[in-house]
Amino acid sequence: MPHRERHRSERIGWLRAAVLGANDGIVSTASLVVGVAAAESTRQHVLVAGVAGLVAGALSMAAGEYVSVSSQADTERADLQQEQRELAADPQGEEDELTGIYLQRGLEPDLARAVARQLMAKGALAAHARDELGLTEELAARPLQAALASAATFAIGAGVPVLTILLAPSDALVGSVIAISLLCLIALGAIAARVGGASVTAGAARVTIWGVLAMLLTAAVGRLFGVSAG
Repeated sequence: MPHRERHRSERIGWLRAAVLGANDGIVSTASLVVGVAAAESTRQHVLVAGVAGLVAGALSMAAGEYVSVSSQADTERADLQQEQRELAADPQGEEDELTGIYLQRGLEPDLARAVARQLMAKGALAAHARDELGLTEELAARPLQAALASAATFAIGAGVPVLTILLAPSDALVGSVIAISLLCLIALGAIAARVGGASVTAGAARVTIWGVLAMLLTAAVGRLFGVSAG
């Protein structure tokens, strides 16, 4: 019975979109909320800003991911179409090209030729897509999947500071948003690193450092404009 191993690289498409969405949701919305709150705004004003940031950000993430990944998918499709034309026009030349690829990977000439010939007989386009272009079904661009993953995870991430606004005491609103958002960023970075097979500490540190910088800068801007307005 064939054994189908699962590799972490197969998760890269949805994992990248999901981590980016959740991270951006927490950082951008928490930063927005902290900046507005630092300008001496009321809880209602801060809440409106947070909800507006959640909705606008989720839609923006979805649109951005869809356009970006669609462009990648278009490029992949164009490459496959070009390869299909080359196979139809010069099959022997394409076999020679595939043989050359296997020779560079260390196969003996006769074996490289035999492998190229057999693979092309079973699926020439698939063989060239995989070994010449580096395109596989597992790593193929999926625009809709990326868009939905980004929008959903952004909304979930942005929900953290929004819920904190509703539950935190008024005199500790900014501190609560910062503390809870940072805890969630640490957890997100650690989970993403764990799923991707990377260092948990490094993954948590990356998102936390950038989150702290974003919130501190927006708090400073909000304080500055709040004082100026006053």
